[in-house]
Amino acid sequence: MTRFVTINRDTSYLLPPSVDEWLPGKHLARFVVGMVDQLDLKGLIEVYAGRGSAAQYPSVLLGLLLYGYATGVHASRAIERATYDSVAFRYVAGNTHPDHDTLATFRRRFIAQIEPLFVQVLLLARTAGILKLGVLCLDGTKIKANASRHSALSHEHLCKLQAQIAAEVKALLARAEAADQSQESDGMDVPAELTRREVLQQRLAEARARIEAMEAERQAREKAEYAAKVAAREAKAEATGKKPRGKPPAPPAAGINPKAQVNLTDAESRIMPRSGGGFDQAYNAQLSVEIESRLIVTTGVTQSTVDKQQVVPALDTLAALPAALQGIHALVTDNGFTSAANVKACAVRGITPLFSLGRDGHHISLAERFACEPALEPTSPPPPDPLAAMRHLLKTKAGRTLYALRKSTVEPVIGIVKSVCGFTHFSLRGLHNVTGEWNLACLAYNMKRLHRLQMA
Repeated sequence: MTRFVTINRDTSYLLPPSVDEWLPGKHLARFVVGMVDQLDLKGLIEVYAGRGSAAQYPSVLLGLLLYGYATGVHASRAIERATYDSVAFRYVAGNTHPDHDTLATFRRRFIAQIEPLFVQVLLLARTAGILKLGVLCLDGTKIKANASRHSALSHEHLCKLQAQIAAEVKALLARAEAADQSQESDGMDVPAELTRREVLQQRLAEARARIEAMEAERQAREKAEYAAKVAAREAKAEATGKKPRGKPPAPPAAGINPKAQVNLTDAESRIMPRSGGGFDQAYNAQLSVEIESRLIVTTGVTQSTVDKQQVVPALDTLAALPAALQGIHALVTDNGFTSAANVKACAVRGITPLFSLGRDGHHISLAERFACEPALEPTSPPPPDPLAAMRHLLKTKAGRTLYALRKSTVEPVIGIVKSVCGFTHFSLRGLHNVTGEWNLACLAYNMKRLHRLQMA
């Protein structure tokens, strides 16, 4: 007697005739479709011109992208293939099969219209009582650009290439003139070679112009910073009547840095240090996470390799959120965001900053752990200096406990986005486009997180 299940591949229906019967009741695909149905897609629908053949409904394409980004399927060709191979993708697509070009065009064309949907999902979570705003943890992570770092050229090397190509063009013109006077052909298509080099010369000229514009901006910024430091030093000397201690600020170096680089594939990406060593052509993606729900509240992308200038943009994004999403009273970050200006910016907006002042040891001594609460040192004038107040708070038990939540809040979220959802590199190019794609990836994570909280 056999103990194996009988299989008959000639059955009329290998799957139920209704797509609604294909998935379990609490599957993530069902949740994504339900959430998309609750969103206001007027901004997407109104853009369609209504000409030509019938278009795919925006909710279907958006649902496919969100489910794809939530499950690690980001490429448009892979999503198209999944609408045939995967029951979940087939359900989200309503048993249709949008081609990869439609998906890629939708993502690229409507990336700006998708961004407001991020706030709509936060409002739904707030209304459901899941998102309880209070404390946010801010952090950044490097995401690879859709470009190779080997496509980057420095200003010095670019100038050498321009001179080399100019010499090659001159040699080709001489060769063409010699060929006109000779009856024999050497087999080289000189016009095609000249055309190829003309195109390359144009690309190199554009790249050089970008580098020089970037360097001009850098020099202007450094000159302004230098002038501010000199003015502050002179004001201090005038107020105290004494020469300020320390070396005077060094003036910025003049001229273009020969090592300044630009990438020919994605000119707005930058070479950034990789965790664990090495470098990648990447962007610096920012996110803030609410500590209780672990939902992402703000997103952003910057070309800067450091995080110190990203606190104020995050605060501006928070201030622009609807009134229902206001109420943040504390912001926690690591030492990469710490500066007196950032601490003051938080205090001005009524937000308590908890920025690390240095790398803490993994294990503190018993004496430090059970020491008495330190008293806040008196300051003049009477209102405490925001940096001094934060330094005192970090020494208290309540402050240490709150700061410790960072490593169990924002860092795991970054790990989930990059490892579980598989979002380790951008598919689009340019700062505007990758900012929208990062928003899309974080929106997909929020839906995945909301589904997980609903299942709990």
